[in-house]
Amino acid sequence: MPQAQPLALVWFRNDLRLDDNPALRAALEAGYTPVPVYIHAPDEHGAWRPGAASDAWRHRSLEALDAQLRKRGSHLRRFFGPSLATLQSLILATDAQAVFWNRRYEPYLEKRDTKIKQALRRMGVAAESFNSALMFEPWTLRTKQGGPFKVFTPFWRSALANWREIGLWQAPASLPDSREGPAGVPLAALKLAPRLDWDGEFWEHWTPGETGAAAAVETFIDGALRGYGVQRDRPDRVGTSRLSPHLHFGEIAPWRVVAGLQAERNAGNAADIDAAVRELGWREFAHHLLHHFPDTPEQNFNPRFVDFDWARVSEPKLEAWQHGRTGVPIVDAGMRELWHTGWMHNRVRMVVASYLTKHLRYHWRHGARWFWDTLVDADLANNSLGWQWVAGTGADAAPYFRVFNPVTQAEKFDPDGAYIARWVPELAPLPASLRHAPWRDPKLLRKVAPDYPPQPLVDLGAGRDAALEAYRRSRG
Repeated sequence: MPQAQPLALVWFRNDLRLDDNPALRAALEAGYTPVPVYIHAPDEHGAWRPGAASDAWRHRSLEALDAQLRKRGSHLRRFFGPSLATLQSLILATDAQAVFWNRRYEPYLEKRDTKIKQALRRMGVAAESFNSALMFEPWTLRTKQGGPFKVFTPFWRSALANWREIGLWQAPASLPDSREGPAGVPLAALKLAPRLDWDGEFWEHWTPGETGAAAAVETFIDGALRGYGVQRDRPDRVGTSRLSPHLHFGEIAPWRVVAGLQAERNAGNAADIDAAVRELGWREFAHHLLHHFPDTPEQNFNPRFVDFDWARVSEPKLEAWQHGRTGVPIVDAGMRELWHTGWMHNRVRMVVASYLTKHLRYHWRHGARWFWDTLVDADLANNSLGWQWVAGTGADAAPYFRVFNPVTQAEKFDPDGAYIARWVPELAPLPASLRHAPWRDPKLLRKVAPDYPPQPLVDLGAGRDAALEAYRRSRG
């Protein structure tokens, strides 16, 4: 009788796809029968246990991954952590000779994975990890002095100078399967899906999984890519890729996105394609910073802000910001879009973050935590970079004294108030000019939207002045 192929555990994490999956590819090319495994171990994430919206997406993405594996004759085994003990138990139960996985770059998980790799190798098991998430892993690009980059433009210049095309890999149409060892637990046992159906509206806007990611890329290329360089700042239009959750969960490789964009390159769209690839570069920069400066999710990157005079938090005001009841329509529209879809337009993210950290003068961590729990694309690297950038405390950040005026931002990027009318529908009957600042006509506002706040939480001018005064004090 022919001898059965040896087994290798393929440990899925934030790489929930089959195409362009280096760990799966390595197992197959080494002659192993892959045993696909997912281990849910939220306590191993340190202070940043995955948020509720992220869990809701992961539930559906795992379901989609299992469906893709079953179409090929395999299946996904799900377990509830701890990761090392679960892997060791599976190795003993299946006699697996290897464990392959794709790397993650969050500080707690990097340390955990290093310990796991060492422990498995001490067992005599081959343990290898691969890059499935980035075009440039954090340690591959260095300044001329040999240190990490702290400014995006030279980082991206270095990335372009060191660009190497990564070949695409198509998963085979069929995969070998093994029934050795435990079958795992049902998906519901991971308790990722909400008990109450608060995420129901999300799935009118999103299709988690590898197939959904491929469709999102195709939709972007066929639509929003045209004029992307300008349209991406307009929340009233479909002008962005909306790929962030798919990239975060590894449902598509960034190099496959780039390949799809480059295949469409011509003289007329080169600037838009370059702009789209550059936006992917910010994601790379965020992971570069997180790896080299692992305290940035909690601590100000710029030490000058250690003693900054952040305002004492008023819980009613913070809750008003969280739930889109600030009385500033563009801010409220963004926060309500987040609540209903699990996502927010990037330009509006900057506006709502500026309002929280400048006009209210609340520490950026309050915003980062709320986004972490409510965004389907909640990513520790991007979330930390984004909040510190707007707050003026981060690497290559906008200076703190750059205070977005939410009214002029709305007038510029939502000139007809269409975005505001969609997400703050009680203001839709107002003329466009008043949608941006309805307090300018108190009588009409009371008539049209009596329940909408008659004034912003803080006077915009006074809030700006207080922020600038606090900044002056902090500089001595």
